[in-house]
Amino acid sequence: MSKEFESIRFRVEDRIARITFARPPLNIFNIAMMREILAAVNECAPQRDIAAIVFDAAPDSRAFSAGVAVEEHAPETVYQMLDTFHSLFRALQQAAKPTIALVDGPALGGGCELAAACDLVVASDRARFGQPEIKLGVFPPVATILLPRIIGEKRAAELVLTGELIEADEALRLGLVNYVVPPDKLQERTEELLAKLRDLSAPVLAMARAALDIGRRKNFEATLNEIENLYLHELMRTVDANEGVQAFVEKRKPKWRNK
Repeated sequence: MSKEFESIRFRVEDRIARITFARPPLNIFNIAMMREILAAVNECAPQRDIAAIVFDAAPDSRAFSAGVAVEEHAPETVYQMLDTFHSLFRALQQAAKPTIALVDGPALGGGCELAAACDLVVASDRARFGQPEIKLGVFPPVATILLPRIIGEKRAAELVLTGELIEADEALRLGLVNYVVPPDKLQERTEELLAKLRDLSAPVLAMARAALDIGRRKNFEATLNEIENLYLHELMRTVDANEGVQAFVEKRKPKWRNK
């Protein structure tokens, strides 16, 4: 089964749903693309026989995803952008399907957040991960929730507060990814994982996935709502947040006014 979209490819074959980012070269998430990803996830949710959802990038891509479109952080679109992006993470929790990210190349900003939200991450040795939003005068809401749980509070704080990027081997050491392989072995290693999942009951996998989520889900929604409020009603009203976005669009260094 397959369905046509503009910015992604979506298909379900042999009990595996695959959502492929097809907005090369960097697969930057704009609102339209995020809506397509959300629609694909929602289409997977009621299909009880789906054993896993796989996220990957089209072969002509240079990145898994370089994140959310900076221009959509502008005041007239930021509410819509954040709501659409966060709806994707809520949908993944509600779908309760095991998720796998195949990362070949950079996974930055929203791309890193999506990889972090997946249950399993298979990365090539040329993958890189990071949350560079702070350099634009904003911060990554989902990462502030997920990264401390995955890699620890101190290292998460360093990534979020400095915008530092890390290589695949460091991401493996920190627990952000499960496997690092050469690029030509990426699909092979993923198929090995999928073969294991195909041998299992999809409803039981979904319940196990939901069970893993119970502890963090109790706080995820309330925490995300609180962080959204901080982002939209305080951060985006600062001079510097708007200056950072404008400077990126104009391809210049931002002039921070610290207000």
